[in-house]
Amino acid sequence: MSVLDLAPAEEGASIRDALAATVATARRAAEPGVRRVRVAEHHGYRSVGSVAPPVLPARLAASTPRIRVGSGGVLPTNHAPRAVAEHFTTLAALHPGRVDLGIGRGPGTDDLDTVRALRRGGGRATDDEYRAGLVERLALLGDTDGRRVPPGADALPEPWLPASSVAGAELAAGLGLPLAFAHHIRPGDTLEGWAVTGSGSGPHGGTGAPRAGERGDGLRGDRRRGRPSRPPRDARHGRGAEAPLLSPEKAAAESISAGLEERLLRIRATRAYGIPDEVRRRLSAVASQTAADELMLSTPVHDPNDRTRSLSLAAGRA
Repeated sequence: MSVLDLAPAEEGASIRDALAATVATARRAAEPGVRRVRVAEHHGYRSVGSVAPPVLPARLAASTPRIRVGSGGVLPTNHAPRAVAEHFTTLAALHPGRVDLGIGRGPGTDDLDTVRALRRGGGRATDDEYRAGLVERLALLGDTDGRRVPPGADALPEPWLPASSVAGAELAAGLGLPLAFAHHIRPGDTLEGWAVTGSGSGPHGGTGAPRAGERGDGLRGDRRRGRPSRPPRDARHGRGAEAPLLSPEKAAAESISAGLEERLLRIRATRAYGIPDEVRRRLSAVASQTAADELMLSTPVHDPNDRTRSLSLAAGRA
């Protein structure tokens, strides 16, 4: 079991509070046997404090004795390939054997102005630009033609490919990279994505071993309505895409349309929530169906203490 933490900021909390809670979660995560903590890269949301993929993992690594840390992932279209390689190689040198470099696909925002600001005036990246950037980063982490950066580096991050589509899984298989499939985003594609990964290694020496990403919303068992940390586009209407997480009480009191209610029910059907035994059954079913060797949980519930408590309950340690 592992954790994907977006440093969610609940209503009334600051981003500083959210980041402190993420550090505290990582410190406590080893107790229920969590293998790794990864942070994401999202931009322009008041509800998300995880915006700087090289910075937050460095803080987590410095605050924990042994748990693996990393990105889930860096979005290569927003960063120069050499900068990413240097940042994470430095981090791996400081914490050898503990650093993951997940390299994602999207821009980390729905706002085109933010995309242009991140890309210094450029628009959304094409598939070809993404693939070229990914391959260049992998080359800089290897030792192809003496290109490794910084030169002489002897501790490297482990590259991964987070994906939410069959095409992403095919790319991971072709490059021989371990796959972290976003089951919570496209659960209908998970099994097909798994099927194309295989078990062989590709040109970059990865194992191709798949991991599953599973969303665990509201594991406390009270079944109060809560919104996902990144709700559907129409759910954000009127509150802004960047609105912080509502408390369960305020979320339950909000008036929503019948269409949105139906959509939220469909989302809940893909989540693991309820009393601990129900959650563990759901997680076990995903592991069995996919043959994944690791489940990565994202638990964007309102209270940071409830988030860490949920991990312990899901692991059967509380």
